[in-house]
Amino acid sequence: MHTLVLHEDPISGNCYKIRLTAALLALPIERRAYDIRKGETRTPEFLSTVSANGRIPVLQIDDRFLPESNAACHYLAHGSVLIPQDRFDQADMLRWMFWEQYNHEPNVATLRFWRAFIGEAALSDAQRDQLAGKQAAGEAALALMDEHLVGRHWFVGDLPSLADICLFAYTHVATEGGFDLTRYAALTDWLERVRALPDFVPLSD
Repeated sequence: MHTLVLHEDPISGNCYKIRLTAALLALPIERRAYDIRKGETRTPEFLSTVSANGRIPVLQIDDRFLPESNAACHYLAHGSVLIPQDRFDQADMLRWMFWEQYNHEPNVATLRFWRAFIGEAALSDAQRDQLAGKQAAGEAALALMDEHLVGRHWFVGDLPSLADICLFAYTHVATEGGFDLTRYAALTDWLERVRALPDFVPLSD
């Protein structure tokens, strides 16, 4: 059995995706915490041994290192029920995972970090100029998710998949970024279904 080590910042939804995937699959995983606000992922040691670009999460598998949260989730879930067997459903799962990183995370997660952990008063002029655009783009992403979930339990097929895990991570804390989740009934029902999964662990765990 491989030794799994998650190099993470505990406040990060991207890191949480990997922990939640491991928990749902009952995979033991060691956690090593870094505070990105203190530059702990920019030290010479981290850059030379864990990640050359100074970003987390990184999943360490024995002596190999796998960056990118959704790739790490896919590694952990290989051969499990969290990856659909149907070929189209597998591709559709990946579609939502790619969409999460391209359309959802840059807006919903970024506003959470800026507003909840940096504070608007400390933002640069360039960041403040982006607030309205990211708010609108984040609301559009949440609305698209809500519309997709009407009449569905899960994003792909009839069972929870990595698409649900990866989208849950930043969606369930979107209020910290200034988004009103009560506007999205199907979405909030889905959030409760994810929380009810066996072996679910919260972000703050």
